[in-house]
Parts: sequence; structure tokens; C-alpha cells
Amino acid sequence: MKRKKLPYEIRWARIEEWIPAMMMIWKTFIKFEGMEYSEEGIQNFFEFITNDELYQSFLKGNYQMMVALDGGRIVGAGSIRNCNHLSLLFVDEEYHHRGIGASLLLNLCDYLKQEAGERYMSLTAAPYAVNFYRKLGFFEVAPEQEISGIRVTPMEKVFD
Repeated sequence: MKRKKLPYEIRWARIEEWIPAMMMIWKTFIKFEGMEYSEEGIQNFFEFITNDELYQSFLKGNYQMMVALDGGRIVGAGSIRNCNHLSLLFVDEEYHHRGIGASLLLNLCDYLKQEAGERYMSLTAAPYAVNFYRKLGFFEVAPEQEISGIRVTPMEKVFD
């Protein structure tokens, strides 16, 4: 996929950006995915992104997060856990369809392939995002499933 130059800064997140990133993620989740989930799923997602263990893992470098910034505002975020699993990928509603999500994802894939030596990336796609991931070379490895009230489709992309 040919990459276009975006007018946004994309880089690894800094400590002080954790809370603003999680706030943007929560706001976007509620707007675009919350209606797809049960109360249990919504609560489990909220607990995941506000969990202190996740934050501590981020501080130790075990939960890596990349952000997209428009000036100083976080407009996108993507994170990796368990070596090569995309954990979160969200773009602020005002910035949808500008290439930010694709750019974050491709930068994370480049990092996994070139610096971490990984051969593939896995993810569990929300119903809203399955087609987005397909367009970027991911394929389903299992049918949609529900885990703790959250509907997801397991997907992978093998690096060239």
C-alpha cells in the first residue's frame, strides 16, 4: 500500500499522553462501537483502558502505544501487547477518513517487522473495523466471537 504524507505527527506516546489518549479512545469507542456491545462489554472495555496494570505495563515498555497528533492534540492511538498483537486502534471522530488509522497501523507493522523481528500481526477486530483491516491486508483467522460481552473477529496480517 502506498503511503501518503500526513500533516500529523506520528510517534511513540509519552507518559503524559496516556490519559488524553485513553479519553479519546473511550469517547470514540462509545460513539462508534458501544451500541454494538452489551452493558457487560462496555464495562469490560472501560475497565481494560482504565486498569492500572495496563498503565504500569505501558510505563515499563511492555505495552507500546503510538499516537497521532494534530499540534498537541492526540487524534489517534494504536497499541501493541503480547509482542505482536494490536490491542487498540482508535482515531478521533473529527479525524476519520484522513489516513490516520492506516498510518498508525502501518507504522506499528513496520516496527514489528523491522525492529522486533516479528513475522505477523494479530488483532481482534470490532464489527465496525473488519473492512478497514481487510483493506490493509488482514484476513480473518476465525469467525466472529463474543468475549466478555465484546464482539470481535480474530484477524492476522503476515509480513512480506
